[in-house]
Amino acid sequence: MALLVSLGLIVIWSWIEPKDRLTWWLEAIPALAAAGILVATYNRFRLTDLLYSLAWVHAVILLVGAHYTYAQVPLFDWIKDALDLSRNHYDRLGHLAQGFVPAIAARELLIRTSTLERGKWLAALIVLSCLGISAFYELIEFAAGVASSEAAEAFLGTQGDNWDTQKDMLLAMIGAISALVLCGRLHDRQLARLGA
Repeated sequence: MALLVSLGLIVIWSWIEPKDRLTWWLEAIPALAAAGILVATYNRFRLTDLLYSLAWVHAVILLVGAHYTYAQVPLFDWIKDALDLSRNHYDRLGHLAQGFVPAIAARELLIRTSTLERGKWLAALIVLSCLGISAFYELIEFAAGVASSEAAEAFLGTQGDNWDTQKDMLLAMIGAISALVLCGRLHDRQLARLGA
């Protein structure tokens, strides 16, 4: 309940005077849709606290990016200036999360609803699924950029990097692998408490 209430407050903050309203919708829709699905399925298919917490973190990342646009998040502008970087790297954080959080979600759903057993094949399937999600999202960014040239730069957030798409997908893969390595045992303990 605390995650849901705090997320509601963050949605309200994010909605108030964003840099670009169309970009807000494009960035916030995945967070709002995921929150709606998690609320709707809470009583019928309870997930681990780890997954709910990670979904909250990912939603916050999306909503902050929706408010400021990914290329203009103030904290990451400060980091860019302090470290003399060529760009605001908030977008990179978002794509790392785009691999990390779906990896735990896919792991949980596959362990609980399929006959796949824990091991290398399950891990490979999860990482490849996260890469597919990342590639699909990059195609959505491409289509939005083509459809609305005005909002393209704000939504795409390439910031002049010709290899932005490839770096985004690489970070999603690193995020997915990191999630499996760093959270696997904790996730297993929480799954056992749910009887999975």
